[in-house]
Amino acid sequence: MPDNPRIEELRRRVQKEPASIAFAQLAEEYRRAGQYEHSVQVCQTGLAMHPAYLSARVTLGRSLLELGRLDAAQEELEFVLTHAPENLTATRCLGEIHQRQGALEQALARYQVALELAPNDPELEQTVGDLAQQVSASQTAPFERARSLAEDLTPSQEDQDAVPAAAEPQYDRSSATAPIDVGRARALATMAALGQWLAAIHVSRAQRHA
Repeated sequence: MPDNPRIEELRRRVQKEPASIAFAQLAEEYRRAGQYEHSVQVCQTGLAMHPAYLSARVTLGRSLLELGRLDAAQEELEFVLTHAPENLTATRCLGEIHQRQGALEQALARYQVALELAPNDPELEQTVGDLAQQVSASQTAPFERARSLAEDLTPSQEDQDAVPAAAEPQYDRSSATAPIDVGRARALATMAALGQWLAAIHVSRAQRHA
């Protein structure tokens, strides 16, 4: 596919003046045309001479993002935000990167900042709403699983009646030859008794269903 006239014009200009900042415009035109590798190459060459040109770094980050090179894209965009914290494009792209990486809380935080910078953006509003629901669901899921597991493991009244209550652990302190951590010993004994109790419940259940 032949290059468009704008790309050709900018390419000739950069070739004529290699130190020109026109490289940033050329890289952006490549990105818009979907020629992401060309965009990356032009950005990297130009940034070697103009490392503080933030708009070129934004273009580089976006092109790397399109190529799936998330870590490299994140590095470029975070560099931009250290010098221009209110850069909307960099903020929004970092949100997308975190979302692709599965870091939903970080993604939500970035998108919320982007929405503050562009409060009337309906797409951002939708993204923030969707992510907020996903984050809320992911935070409550472990508690739901724990509650379900606890319900499954809770013995029925029939099980409890079939198993005698565990006796309170007794300790013969008179035979001790060294100081004893009574609290730790009591906990270990209780754990052992609980294990025996659960094993007895399993046996009782197996006998009933035999």
